[in-house]
Amino acid sequence: MKKKNFTSTALHSDREGKPEHGVLHKPIHTSVAFAYEDARELAEVFQKKKFGYAYGRQNNPTIEALAQKITKMEQGLATVLFATGMAAIGSTLLALLRRGDHIVSSTYLFGNTNSLFNTFKELGVEVTFVDATDSKNVATAIQQNTRLVFVETVANPVTQVADLVDIGALCAERKLIYFVDNTMTSPWLFSPVTGQASLVINSLTKYIGGHGNALGGSVTDTGLFDWSAFGNIYDNYKKGDPANWGMNQIRAKGLRDFGASLGPEAAHHLSAGSDTLGLRMDKSCHNAMAIAEFCDAHPKVRKVSYPGLKDHPQHERAKKLFKHFGAILSIELDDSLDCFDFLNALDLVVSSSNLGDNRTLGIPVAHTIFFEMGPERRASMGVADSMVRFSVGIEDTEDLLADFEQALSI
Repeated sequence: MKKKNFTSTALHSDREGKPEHGVLHKPIHTSVAFAYEDARELAEVFQKKKFGYAYGRQNNPTIEALAQKITKMEQGLATVLFATGMAAIGSTLLALLRRGDHIVSSTYLFGNTNSLFNTFKELGVEVTFVDATDSKNVATAIQQNTRLVFVETVANPVTQVADLVDIGALCAERKLIYFVDNTMTSPWLFSPVTGQASLVINSLTKYIGGHGNALGGSVTDTGLFDWSAFGNIYDNYKKGDPANWGMNQIRAKGLRDFGASLGPEAAHHLSAGSDTLGLRMDKSCHNAMAIAEFCDAHPKVRKVSYPGLKDHPQHERAKKLFKHFGAILSIELDDSLDCFDFLNALDLVVSSSNLGDNRTLGIPVAHTIFFEMGPERRASMGVADSMVRFSVGIEDTEDLLADFEQALSI
């Protein structure tokens, strides 16, 4: 049979596991414990000699079904799910890094990821922040103790696009883990495996879930990294195929030991939402492009940050790599407009800190999600005090444009 495309695969993923009673979605399994008639079989599951479910903190059938779906979306080898995207990043790094190791990270980071990396610094892991829009900056920062390079596909909120392909080639050459956060693009717009990513993070809360009704995060192993050459794998997890060693350790030292587990009800919501990822993203990206063009021509908007605009520094790169230019954009307002008054004047646009919702959401960046960084760090990331970030939803385009027009006229 011909290989199915993205949306068809997502829609029918659960059916491949032949769920009970022929249901189309994997049911919500709420049990924390799983019984075995033969105690020896239970021991084999614990020892990873055979597949099975041992305890709800580590896995359950509803969560496993979603993990398999994400693996297919990201064209990977395996996926581990967590309670949130931040839990996925933090738990994975805790599992793979040791004191004295070094990370090279894009300086253009989500605020909480930046905060987390600064915490790792305090725990003895060195972190060097660089402008990842040019792979040469990453190459210059690599040290003898570097273990991992971390980038976001599109930075939030200023939309810088990382030099994804060249950084991937560099990491492959230097035998470094290449950890790519695909949240802003989602697997519908970009496949990090094509840029030689080793691990792919998604905040499932955002575009994959899409409805703002469940938290979740995922880490997918693409199968491209040689874990047998990675010195931080503990002997306990060097079992079977070396391709699985990384995930063995992330499951045990990250998910099991740290315990930031995804719940089955959230997994069900996220799985159902993921069925329409392609449809929703197409519409949201269309709307984002229309708003970006409108604001770019408006006299009360000083600057628009959106990869779809031809004057964006990485426009050509985004055009080459991504299916669309994304659904995130930021604007800097003219001094005549107060960012709070502007947001309050919007009708359809909701003032909210989330993104990836079906509804268009707006937030004053410097005063909220990047406030803790302080003015100096914000300035280094291109975040102005007048900046407003929008996560563009699936509303009717003409209604959104009318809303922006009336709010900018205050």
